Amino acid sequence: QVQLVESGGGSVQTGGSLRLSCATSAYTYTTPCMGWFRQAPGKEREGVAAIDTAHSGTYYTDSLEGRFTISQDNAKNTLYLQMSSLKPEDTAMYYCAAAGTLCWIGTSWSQEAKYAYWGQGTQVTVSS
Repeated sequence: QVQLVESGGGSVQTGGSLRLSCATSAYTYTTPCMGWFRQAPGKEREGVAAIDTAHSGTYYTDSLEGRFTISQDNAKNTLYLQMSSLKPEDTAMYYCAAAGTLCWIGTSWSQEAKYAYWGQGTQVTVSS
């Protein structure tokens, strides 16, 4: 059973930055794709970014305009999401997820159905 624990959420003003962390008990060969999703109140959960854990290839949703960066530290078994130039529309619960297939194979990395394991989420609130 893979365990994922997010941290680093909080409240910031528009233009601020936050770095989310996701501690995982998984090995790269069991979860070759890991991603970040977010869900705002009243909206569906959406894929934000993903990373191929073996080769560090990255994927992002177009709407981010380059403001977020996904990365990993395999020595610490930790996934990160660096968020900058935050906007009120970035306010959401952010979730870490892990998939048993490569990001670029099969179901798109941005689809919830690809991921078998999920964390509990960390709240990000951006005020204007």
